[in-house]
Amino acid sequence: MIKMVVFDMAGTTVDENMVVYKTLQKAINAEGYDFTMEQVLEQGAGKEKMDAIKSILKVYAQKQDELLADRIYKNFIALLEAAYDTLEVLPQENAGEVFQALKERNILVVLNTGYNEKTAMSLVAKIGWKKGVEFDGLVTATNVKHSRPAPDMILLAMDQFGIGDAREVVKVGDSIIDIEEGRNAGCLLNIGITTGAHTMEQLQTANPDYVINNLIELLAIVDKENKR
Repeated sequence: MIKMVVFDMAGTTVDENMVVYKTLQKAINAEGYDFTMEQVLEQGAGKEKMDAIKSILKVYAQKQDELLADRIYKNFIALLEAAYDTLEVLPQENAGEVFQALKERNILVVLNTGYNEKTAMSLVAKIGWKKGVEFDGLVTATNVKHSRPAPDMILLAMDQFGIGDAREVVKVGDSIIDIEEGRNAGCLLNIGITTGAHTMEQLQTANPDYVINNLIELLAIVDKENKR
């Protein structure tokens, strides 16, 4: 039986108009680069943001420069804080309805993200979600030693709620690295969604169990699995 669904945030359950990746692109390109949004998403989607910066520089600039990455990251954080001052953040379509429906099925709703804890908390606060009401838990990249695609965030969420078998957990996310994270944790199902960073075709390269176009589709999948 499925006991927990772990949802990614931006692009999956949260619609923040891609501001984090737009800001990441801006911070990197301020150092004299001209990376496209496609490139930023290809290497950065779903990752802890310092890891994302390093991956983008390594792949597209053949650079491994810790001082450069640190400078970009600090600029990124400053730019992001400024952007969030006026940003309208909305839930993805049907997110609230799906959370409520899962709770009615006695399934835990956990959010996880490659953002730091401060950023993640600001997102849920802007939407008005509260822990213990709309969702049961929140795990961020700053809560664990290893970020995605390592399974640490999912394993921490399982530990927090006393779940010992990852075959009772489902992972849902909008990027390849979300699917890899779920598989590395041993989740029963790893589900991609096309509302965020990666396209249907890109998500399929990670061999997900399902790819959905709207969160509401998750309920039929969960019900089908729990009837087995």
